[in-house]
Amino acid sequence: MEQRDFLQREIEKIGKILSAFRQILIGGRDNPAITLEEQSAATRELLLDATGFNLDEFLSLHTEDADDYIVNSKGFNVDNIELLAECMAESGFSDKSGKSGMYLEKALQLYQLCNLKSRTYSFLREENIKKIKDAL
Repeated sequence: MEQRDFLQREIEKIGKILSAFRQILIGGRDNPAITLEEQSAATRELLLDATGFNLDEFLSLHTEDADDYIVNSKGFNVDNIELLAECMAESGFSDKSGKSGMYLEKALQLYQLCNLKSRTYSFLREENIKKIKDAL
């Protein structure tokens, strides 16, 4: 019972951090003093400090290794993986530095991983996949 409570808390913690990441991306656009690069650095630090998830390492991995990395990271369930995919897609659509393709490809990869792991069909997920494929 204690193990399950611990895992549930870890999953909830990852979800809150990813939600904060999304808020930084969305809220930061209204504040011209905060650049996308600064937002990205803050998010990377937040993820690494709070969860041990290294976003830079994840972005550099090939598909199979990246899937293994995220599956073996504590606190990542299908909902959190999908939330991370949404964050990556938002970063990809808003990035002007030339890294947008990398973010969109990782988002697509994460959505496909969600499709493999999830037992339910999501119209929203499929719509997001289509948007990303159209942008690539």
